[in-house]
Amino acid sequence: MKKRQIFILLTSLFCLTSLKSFAEEIPYGIVNFTNCVTESKHGKQEQESFEKLREQMTTLMTDIEKQLNDIATKFNDPEFVDSLSPEAEQEMKARFQTLSEEHNRYQNQYMQVMQQANMQLMQTLNGHVQKASENVAKKRKLPMVVREEACFFYNPSFDITKSVIDEMDKSFDKENVAQAPANQAKK
Repeated sequence: MKKRQIFILLTSLFCLTSLKSFAEEIPYGIVNFTNCVTESKHGKQEQESFEKLREQMTTLMTDIEKQLNDIATKFNDPEFVDSLSPEAEQEMKARFQTLSEEHNRYQNQYMQVMQQANMQLMQTLNGHVQKASENVAKKRKLPMVVREEACFFYNPSFDITKSVIDEMDKSFDKENVAQAPANQAKK
């Protein structure tokens, strides 16, 4: 009886240690896409371009809003309105209407341009993250890399985000070195 208990105990210990080492060697990697976007050089460059575009569109809309507010302020001043000729008042109303339509058009364009730019930014960065993930997976012999958003839970030891960001930054640096002579040739 004792031999059987010892045999079961040893078999159980062997199985547990085998399962533990097997679980630690499950070959996959987890990547946090958001961190790749916010922390990589590619991501920062794309976000900077997106922000410049947003600022340009905002500046244009702010100028029109200022003109609209100036006209609205004048219309709210009874003394100013009384001093206008009927033609000048009609002209001002027409100008206000034109600016309002232009402002609405720019708001719609702003939303469309921002959505398109954001979609392009995400597609571009998705490509960079995918390429970097493939390179890291080849180096580490991982058959699969998954986005963190697809997991309810994972062991943090499987997180390869830092390695993917490092790979993205190496790619960014190579591209900039290759583009530097071309940029100097243009000057």
